[in-house]
Amino acid sequence: MGAYILRRLLLVIPTLFGVMLINFALTQFVPGGPVEQVLARLEGEGDAIQNLAGTEGGGIQEEQAGAGYVGARGLPPEFLAKLEIQFGFSRIVCAEGFTGTPSLDAPECVKEAIPATERFLIMMGNYLTFDFGESYFRSISVVDLVLEKMPVSITLGLWSTLIAYLISIPLGIRKAVHDGSSFDTWTSGIIIAAYAIPGFLFAILLMVVFAGGSYFQWFPLRGLTSDGWETFPWYQKITDYLWHIVLPVTAQLISAFATLTLLTKNSFLDEIKKQYVMTARAKGLSEARVLYGHVFRNAMLIVIAGFPGLFLGVFFGSSLIIEFIFSLDGLGQLGYRAAVERDYPVIFGTLFAFGLIGLIVGIISDMMYVLVDPRIDFERRG
Repeated sequence: MGAYILRRLLLVIPTLFGVMLINFALTQFVPGGPVEQVLARLEGEGDAIQNLAGTEGGGIQEEQAGAGYVGARGLPPEFLAKLEIQFGFSRIVCAEGFTGTPSLDAPECVKEAIPATERFLIMMGNYLTFDFGESYFRSISVVDLVLEKMPVSITLGLWSTLIAYLISIPLGIRKAVHDGSSFDTWTSGIIIAAYAIPGFLFAILLMVVFAGGSYFQWFPLRGLTSDGWETFPWYQKITDYLWHIVLPVTAQLISAFATLTLLTKNSFLDEIKKQYVMTARAKGLSEARVLYGHVFRNAMLIVIAGFPGLFLGVFFGSSLIIEFIFSLDGLGQLGYRAAVERDYPVIFGTLFAFGLIGLIVGIISDMMYVLVDPRIDFERRG
């Protein structure tokens, strides 16, 4: 097992490099970029540049302060050059022997475009030391920005996964034991209907019925906590938090719940029909002993071993629409805004971090298979 894990860990490096290279190459062909985004903002509002981080010589903000409506007069080339340098697309190159501070104002210095290949290698070099840089438009590091949005993803991912397992596994087992009964029939109808309903549509339904729409106002409409939550006693903080997450977690849960229930049922059905189960029953073992002493371990192999992957998928695959409907500012909305604004440090930083976590979780999932069933030997199979 040790040699297999080592091989998988060594494959993480080229796999992650390939993922980053493909996505970086794709962005080179996408029209528009961070510079174009700034220009578009300036054409709409003269103070949009205040959202940018400062640059050399007092920053772009100071250079444009009091200038009025910039878009109406056109932007000076020096301003565009500083934008390209600020975003890392160009650099200042000075003549040999130059001893002053590199600046575009110096006649010995000029702007030089940085090739895409060099920019990619610089980016990957920084990422290897977990230096993800700062957001272009928020003046905050990518790590701090992700940590700021993480509570929403923790809420949706952790609670959805745990509740799905707590409900789906017992329900799937009972459906398998009573396969073909009326209980199995009507619960299957509910599960299929739940799977067919889009999550965003179910979320709107929950809001209309339970969040002050046309019927009841039992739950809050938006956010994870109430105003003034920091001043609440600890027990009121817990109840307020749980009160807020009921609707978004329920909307996020519905599809995962249906899939996991049917997976559990089918896995148990496959095991119940095997010869060792009939042998155990012939020996006089009770049905509970047969079911939970023999069948459960084999049937739950695929379900338990898939927990890390399922959790990661729900955790980092935060639903943008669910977040938007319930006004939750999480990783889903962060990724959407970064893509729209061409905020490359956020896009590539989160892609690298979550890609690395995903590859590591894949290895953990394989280890879970071995822990659940020691008969599985990936090293011998390889």
